[in-house]
Amino acid sequence: MALFSELGLSEDVIRSVENMGFEEATPIQEQTIPKAIKGKDIIGQAQTGTGKTAAFGIPLVEKMQEGLGQVLGIVLSPTRELAVQVAEELNKIGQYKGIQTLPIYGGQEIDRQIRALKKRPQIIVATPGRLMDHMRRRTIRLNEIQMVILDEADEMLNMGFVEDIQTILQEVPEDRQTLLFSATMPKSIQNLAQRFMKEPEFISVKAKEVTVANIEQHYLEVQEKQKFDVLCRLLDMQSPELAIVFGRTKRRVDELSEGLNKRGYSAEGIHGDLTQSKRDSVLRQFKEGTIEVLVATDVAARGLDISGVTHVYNFDIPQDPESYVHRIGRTGRAGKAGLAITFVTPREIGQLRLIEQLTKHKMIRKPVPTMVEAIEGQQRITMEKLLRVIAEEDLGPYQGLAKDLLEENDSVTLLAAALKMLTKEPDAIEIHLTDVAPLRSKAAQKRSFNPRGYGRNERGRNDRGYSKERGQSNDRGRRENKRGGWKPTSFPKG
Repeated sequence: MALFSELGLSEDVIRSVENMGFEEATPIQEQTIPKAIKGKDIIGQAQTGTGKTAAFGIPLVEKMQEGLGQVLGIVLSPTRELAVQVAEELNKIGQYKGIQTLPIYGGQEIDRQIRALKKRPQIIVATPGRLMDHMRRRTIRLNEIQMVILDEADEMLNMGFVEDIQTILQEVPEDRQTLLFSATMPKSIQNLAQRFMKEPEFISVKAKEVTVANIEQHYLEVQEKQKFDVLCRLLDMQSPELAIVFGRTKRRVDELSEGLNKRGYSAEGIHGDLTQSKRDSVLRQFKEGTIEVLVATDVAARGLDISGVTHVYNFDIPQDPESYVHRIGRTGRAGKAGLAITFVTPREIGQLRLIEQLTKHKMIRKPVPTMVEAIEGQQRITMEKLLRVIAEEDLGPYQGLAKDLLEENDSVTLLAAALKMLTKEPDAIEIHLTDVAPLRSKAAQKRSFNPRGYGRNERGRNDRGYSKERGQSNDRGRRENKRGGWKPTSFPKG
């Protein structure tokens, strides 16, 4: 996988992407971004969860210009939930370049959207029916569009938007660039591409299947603020020989490694901002066992070949299945058993299910360990160490001291004191980590219930049904066109 800094992006976009916590491109991003920046039309076959929003969002933002006062890019999305989510991500990507994105969808007051359009966003993310409504009103003009993205095209066609999409694409200048993304490639998608795209390049990315049978995979559902204490309890209970903890951002890695050291664990962090010599030093200490816990971002752990890693902890759930496979592959090597544990906040369950679905492997849910269990775990580990010393070490030089102590103390009290002294009891030092926003899959967004009560319309048919706020059909423009009312003069026949 390539770093975003290796893909020929502007400093503003690289800064935005790193601020979002991503350093390393997913396969769909690595293959799509350079070609899209060069102006190629692209058909991308990729499932939700493979990072395709950034795959089209980064080149889209790169090609936009600030201050022209025109809509230059448009993304068509099947549902209002996806439109909002995509717009949020595009605004993050464009934050330092000054590129603004506005979501447009049915179910929201159109007057509110018209007011927002007066702020001159460069990019629109729209559901087809509501975009048609704005086209009819002439509140959105597509004559300056340079780039069009069809996101989840198969779903839009399944929902009956094919005529709307064709009408929209006919209105956009012919010299535009078009990117189409779809999980499947039915005949209808192929026909759409053949009609409206110019020699498109086909890119297909499928998630890897987890085939490592000797890696046990667990997950724990925990609140964000509980994560650090839960990690410490697991380390106390499991006492890994060598463990890697994955965090999503550089700041997360720095805060985690610092917090673990304050709690008495031997930990160091590596990420992209460290010099190569520092990274080499940390890795050497980890391989030698001087450091027990390595905290890393995905990019810093790329290509690591360290034997003896017994545990992998996904402190933050990875952004895509590829990263998950890469992370857990650090353990369970050379035929040895490994354990991978993923922390999931309640809002990230959809992302977890997506990883399970695309990797074809179900994780085992485990209960969150209590403080009592952590203490018992440490006591058990101490007892096992003591018995191992009795079995394997030469105790002759210490037997005289032991006899002297037994003359003044009973054996039970003496042994209890030794166990207490050797047991690492959990540290109560309070550690505060900067919150990291939860990852939610698009599938979870679709399943979410809208409290305003639009029912089935909230799954995308809001643009073809009845708007309670407007009291009329959101797709009125299309129906008037069929009745002979509105006939866009610039649409070519066909």
